[in-house]
Amino acid sequence: MKRIGIFGGTFDPPHQGHLIIAEQVCEAMKLDEIWFIPSYLPPHKQKAAVSSDERLEMVTKAIQENKRFHSLDLELIRQGKSYTFDTMEQLTEDYPDDKFYFIIGGDMVDSLQDWYRIEELKNLITFVGVRREGSKRDTTKDVVMIDVPRIDISSTLIRERLKKGFTVRYLIPEAVHHFIKENSLYALKS
Repeated sequence: MKRIGIFGGTFDPPHQGHLIIAEQVCEAMKLDEIWFIPSYLPPHKQKAAVSSDERLEMVTKAIQENKRFHSLDLELIRQGKSYTFDTMEQLTEDYPDDKFYFIIGGDMVDSLQDWYRIEELKNLITFVGVRREGSKRDTTKDVVMIDVPRIDISSTLIRERLKKGFTVRYLIPEAVHHFIKENSLYALKS
């Protein structure tokens, strides 16, 4: 039985904060692997700035140096709204002998009760919350909370910096930066 962390998100673009969180959770929870799953259409956000295929390619490039990290195109193939329940139902059917841990930000813990089919979802996975400043709750019976170093990087910050022509060096993996430049993503000016 493998212990697998699931890290879903828009990854628009993936950044060093995502990688640090994944590594810290992997170590703290003694996971065998982390599977990054870019959403096709996130249910709680507006449409992504770049295509799902480009986001998957960036994730794949971002994680290429860590043999425990893998990218899955599951939600991109399925298309439509990317509900965690649908993804985890499919993964638990496809990999019945493995145990899944779904990684969420501490800010998401506060709204977990509003998630689509949450009670059924709790039976499929263990939630792992990444503790962040500003979260209303420190602990909850439904989520294992993990401390990670505070990293103030967001995809929004990176997109804004790229639009203004500012550097994003060290905020995103170099392979992701090259991909963004090669494909003129996010209105990159340089």
